[in-house]
Amino acid sequence: MIATLCGLGAILLWALLALFTAATETIPPFQLTAMTFGIAFLCALVKWLVTKQKLAALFRQPLALWGLGVGGLFGYHAFYFIALKNAPAAEASLIAYLWPLLIILFSTLLPSEKFHWYHLVGGLVSLAGAGILITKGARLDLEPEYMAGYGAAILCAFIWSGYSVLSRKFAAVSTDVIGLFCGATALLAVLVHLLFEQTIWPQDLLPWLAVLGLGLGPVGAAFFLWDRGMKLGDIQTLGVLSYLSPLLSTIILVGMGVASLSASLVLGCLMITLGALIGSYEALMGLIRRSR
Repeated sequence: MIATLCGLGAILLWALLALFTAATETIPPFQLTAMTFGIAFLCALVKWLVTKQKLAALFRQPLALWGLGVGGLFGYHAFYFIALKNAPAAEASLIAYLWPLLIILFSTLLPSEKFHWYHLVGGLVSLAGAGILITKGARLDLEPEYMAGYGAAILCAFIWSGYSVLSRKFAAVSTDVIGLFCGATALLAVLVHLLFEQTIWPQDLLPWLAVLGLGLGPVGAAFFLWDRGMKLGDIQTLGVLSYLSPLLSTIILVGMGVASLSASLVLGCLMITLGALIGSYEALMGLIRRSR
């Protein structure tokens, strides 16, 4: 239960991603990735030094785990930026948001997991709601000229869902390794930034605070919480609940005046909520039985 709540904590932190990212203004994507993951790594490093953790032992991880961790964190962000650059944002974002549904499907391949109809139905209903939110109720128009971007978005979905589900295979490994993966992701992002982007530093305090907020929360603590949730929590329920992130993100943006209230927004929020309730059927029934 605690591990599942940790995973839910990550989902709640990701709801702040859009707001904080918007506040970073003109910082290039890979530069922002390097800055935020660098902050996450530095926080982990401080923790290791304070607790006098043996770093040499922490670095001695199987190559498969290094590949999974760095590939998951850096690979997802890299292909997401490629998708947004080569396809319309609404279509690319919606395709990338197939990852919660893929987590539900892929998790059934794990030895300890079984297929549950309510997880799949809940995921599909929430995906439809997320689609309404992201597209603002407009019709999707997948143009052939944007196939490279759509392909990158599909890779995003498979990379993050694969990383999440396969993390279960390394349940015995300390969540501290996420700090190492954050450091490696920051270094790779620096390399890509220097090769393809122009460095732009924030000129005001607010963007710097937004970068710090991202590094501490949605791009920091969230990945540590998600790791624990995927390794030890209810992975299928977390897959469904992941659609709460775009719902809460939209509500926050409306509350901050960045987005406006509309019929499609209300409908999308209701569908995501309904999907989350359907996907949490077993947990809700358990609560009802205990309350009697």
